[in-house]
Amino acid sequence: MRKLLLGTALTLVATMSQATEYLNVFTWDGYVHPEEVAAVNGLLKEQGYDVEVRVIDTLAEGPEQMFDVLRSGTVDVSFLTLNYIQMEGLPFENLLQPINTASPRLSNVQALLPELSAIPMGMSDAGPLYLPFGGGSYGIWANDDVVTSHPTSVAELLKPEWKGRVSLTDGQVQPNVALALMAMGEAPFAVQDASDDRAKMAEMQKADGPLQTTLTALYDQVGFFWSAGPEFRDDLAFVASYGPGAAAHLANGGNWSIVNFEEGNTVWLDTINFSKKLEGPKLEAAEIFANYFIGKEVQERIVNGLGMVASSTLVEANPMLDENPEFFAEELFWPPYTKVANNVMNMLSKRASGAGS
Repeated sequence: MRKLLLGTALTLVATMSQATEYLNVFTWDGYVHPEEVAAVNGLLKEQGYDVEVRVIDTLAEGPEQMFDVLRSGTVDVSFLTLNYIQMEGLPFENLLQPINTASPRLSNVQALLPELSAIPMGMSDAGPLYLPFGGGSYGIWANDDVVTSHPTSVAELLKPEWKGRVSLTDGQVQPNVALALMAMGEAPFAVQDASDDRAKMAEMQKADGPLQTTLTALYDQVGFFWSAGPEFRDDLAFVASYGPGAAAHLANGGNWSIVNFEEGNTVWLDTINFSKKLEGPKLEAAEIFANYFIGKEVQERIVNGLGMVASSTLVEANPMLDENPEFFAEELFWPPYTKVANNVMNMLSKRASGAGS
């Protein structure tokens, strides 16, 4: 009987040791499709890995939310926006590991755009904490069924006729503040630029100051704040979008187009990152996953299906970058905000939300 029990226990231990491990992926809406997960899982199985990719149900929304999810320890691979990685007060870099770009499982790295591959805000002393996935601009899209002519300046969004017909994100307050600054004729990252100037920061955060007044006026125009992804509803005239949400809506027959403000649009880059705790076969599986997502097939999809700028030279066309080689200009690139700047922007946003409710 004891031999039987011992044999059963050994069988159970053997079965448990061979149980499939999950590679948990945390991503933005629309970035990872089920058929792509199936394709990567097929590659892993073919190569003898007992690891299965699984996209977690929670979608990315913004820096604070993403930090909380990563800090929980349940995420293996993430799609962080580049400027989050070294954002003060949210030590993402402590949760990530440098990526071995020389790994034989990362063959598509050699085709990445060199200007996106070693940006200082994503680097550690031991190497890059990211692989570039794709980027775009944070812009305002107009409902061309109701907007007869596009505004030329961001300030025109504050006109009475658009009250309740503008949609912004509540997951990230930083681009909202950037819009308010541009409406004032200021640089989009003026709060960040003034981080080391106490007098300027004190002026910018005044409850009755021009930035607070403008941001409150902007929020008062908002009829709907979106979190994980924008909604291009018929009752809205203008929707803030990173591009992917707009492209998907256009593909379904929506009549919307981006507004080319004289102030320009800020730009962002989303990246692929590995958890610090990844090692062994799961780390190798993460590399295989990442390699697939910086490969031609997925990179073509994010250009043609999501309206993004690809990070790879493997794509046949990269329209936004082809039309504007300076697309990722440093002055328009979202910076890794200081803790002071981030705190001030969050405070301004909370005030504006309260005043507009």
